[in-house]
Amino acid sequence: MPVVMTVPSALAPDRAPAGSTPVVSLDRVERTFGDQTALAGLSFTVPARSITVLLGPNGAGKTTCTRVVTGALGPDGGTVRVFGLDPATDGPEVRRRIGIVSAKPALYDRLSGLDNLRYAAELYGLGRRDVAARRIREAAERFGIAGALDQQVGGYSTGMKTRLALARSVLHEPELVLYDEPTSGLDPESSYAVLELIREMTGQGNTVIMCTHLLLEAEGLADQVVMLQDGQSLVQGPPDELVRRYWPEHTVLVDAEDRTSLAALVGEPGVHDVRLRDDGPATVVVDDLARIPDLVHALARAGARVTRVEAERHSLEDLYFAVRRDSGENRIGEVVQ
Repeated sequence: MPVVMTVPSALAPDRAPAGSTPVVSLDRVERTFGDQTALAGLSFTVPARSITVLLGPNGAGKTTCTRVVTGALGPDGGTVRVFGLDPATDGPEVRRRIGIVSAKPALYDRLSGLDNLRYAAELYGLGRRDVAARRIREAAERFGIAGALDQQVGGYSTGMKTRLALARSVLHEPELVLYDEPTSGLDPESSYAVLELIREMTGQGNTVIMCTHLLLEAEGLADQVVMLQDGQSLVQGPPDELVRRYWPEHTVLVDAEDRTSLAALVGEPGVHDVRLRDDGPATVVVDDLARIPDLVHALARAGARVTRVEAERHSLEDLYFAVRRDSGENRIGEVVQ
């Protein structure tokens, strides 16, 4: 059996430096609908030029949160600031600087893609025709629909409609874009393409808030995650930092044809613990993952036939369910994809 070895690489640099003043700030925000609580003391901030993913099951409060940010809904309590403004009183100014794509974007199926964008350009007040035409062309090229603008939108695929909605959302060059389940109904290839386009936006100066209940979407995309449950934030922060908070130890999974031979790692320099199992690889706790080559050398010296050496990684899914478990909210039968 071949040896699988994974040595961690250096951390990638940030996509763009975050600004010192948050683009969005929610402080103990409350919102109810009748006797139903949608937001229950929600607090978080959104740095500039970053992607913040609101993560949680359906009904967690993600969509209500975005509507409070735009000023479409006023909070019952707490403070909301966007660009330092109160969306409840400065709604027009806030919305002028925001782009939005809802889970089911409203498009005019009987119009062409071009006419949909032209109409949006008029609503955004882009003014001169040459300015509007340039913005439409740039947005269409950016989201890969330039060749389909003359077609009637009713004939677009779901993925093409999503790309059209994304193009429409950036016509007025917004500073903040809000995406609510942007890959809903898309096939895997289209979903990947849309997420890559969103990823590129922060490099071009945009700040992004994205709502999703799909853990795999947030993996590798989010600069920070806010995990919501029943309108509250269970935990928030950069995914890597949150993972380190829950799993502070450096661990390596090691396996061999004869698992008893793995005991040779006990007492090796930098090895804090060796947790042997009869039914799976041993978990070796080390002071630094750079010890991985030393572990391989020690086992080879002991005559072990190694079949696996791999730095243990914890996914966002692992983190999500660990947070839910610690919060006491992990309900039997509830699954988040």
